[in-house]
Amino acid sequence: MDSNRARTLTLVATILGSGIALLDATVVNVALPAIEDDLGGGLAGQQWVVNAYLLTLGSLILVGGSLGDLYGERRIFAIGVGAFGVASLFCALAPNIELLVAARALQGATSALLTPASLALIAITYSDAKERGAAIGTWTAWGGIATVIGPLAGGWILDVTSWRWIFAINVPFVLVTLALIWLAVAPDESRAGQKRKLDLVGALLTTFGLAAPVLALTEQPQRGWTDPLVIGGLVAGAVLLTAFVLWERHTSDPMLPLGLFRRRNFTVANVETLLVYAGLSSLFFFLTIFLQQVAGWSPLESGLAGLPVTVLLFVLSRFTGRLSARFGPRLFMGAGPLVAAVGVLLLTRLDTDVSYVPDVLPAMILFGLGLSITVAPLTTTVMSYAHRGDSGIASGVNNAVARVAGLLGIAVVGVAVANRSGAELDLAGYRIGMVLTAVLVAAGGVVGVLGIQNSGGAGREPLVSSR
Repeated sequence: MDSNRARTLTLVATILGSGIALLDATVVNVALPAIEDDLGGGLAGQQWVVNAYLLTLGSLILVGGSLGDLYGERRIFAIGVGAFGVASLFCALAPNIELLVAARALQGATSALLTPASLALIAITYSDAKERGAAIGTWTAWGGIATVIGPLAGGWILDVTSWRWIFAINVPFVLVTLALIWLAVAPDESRAGQKRKLDLVGALLTTFGLAAPVLALTEQPQRGWTDPLVIGGLVAGAVLLTAFVLWERHTSDPMLPLGLFRRRNFTVANVETLLVYAGLSSLFFFLTIFLQQVAGWSPLESGLAGLPVTVLLFVLSRFTGRLSARFGPRLFMGAGPLVAAVGVLLLTRLDTDVSYVPDVLPAMILFGLGLSITVAPLTTTVMSYAHRGDSGIASGVNNAVARVAGLLGIAVVGVAVANRSGAELDLAGYRIGMVLTAVLVAAGGVVGVLGIQNSGGAGREPLVSSR
């Protein structure tokens, strides 16, 4: 097969593979009432249908990235996609809420394999920096499309058939993705002579070290900060992750090469990821609740409010990814979050009577523009500072940071909102939430301006191993 065509089909495969995982993560929220009507379980069952997926995905994603580096990105991506299809069938056929929760946990684990591997495949397939930046931009754009399509597709499926089809419909896309992997994705380089082995102790420490705070932050909105589970989870996570870092420093074959963090742009980009993605999750969480509970919008109307953000990501991400590879990422990673923060601040003008075009649309356009300027250059910068043998774990680190950031943003901003609003979100609490969200996003821009360096930047090839 022609090399250009093979690269294009490889990109399509990575978009489809990661896209079905993103789609499934959002589509299930729409189906929760129907699932509860059919299988029971109450509110706790509904929460765990969501949380089981988040828990295994968040805790295993570093391990998934490491496995790609050890055994080949193509192999781990194919295993992850195929296993995700099997888990989706288990979800569709689940006879009770307990087995559905177990199947959702399996889906999260398989997503932890395919998500970092998909990005690592792009990084090693596109050797030219400008082409890599454009490809990552395209991958990012379609990820945004999948996130928005999820609730809309879920609503349509529920209107015409059973909730079980929101899981079963994954299977044809899985089969197409596996066919593309077989036809187009280049075989993994031979690892017969490598001396690296699976870092089992590191894998266990990072799995439980991430699982504990993910569980704590997931349960915090219902239990509060003083609950023993929340406190214990955060403390246990801090202890285990500290032990993980100490182990990685001294073991001869670390899962996470700490040398990656000696590369300034890699570390700064992950700090910016933490701040920007915390703000991103906080924005849409509190805006959606406000539009429904205070402004009286329907779920569909509130879901469509963020559509301009997705459209701008889709249109601009490939372009900004290519530009950052050409001119360096600093301007994009600095200016983008600051523009996005201005968009968030515009949302503080909302009152209880909200009209979309004059009130919401300008803010969404500014936020979407800022996010489009930021995301592809940020992701490209992270991946450009990983050696080929470390691309999976580099992707896993950035994905893990983004997942934890989303939970952390909602939890931290939620404290201030709850102190003002009480049990139900009101206008004053919403405005406080938007101001704090804008501060988080803007802080990401400040980190980018002060911390990112263009010299030796994202446009250059990684020079040496991180080990």
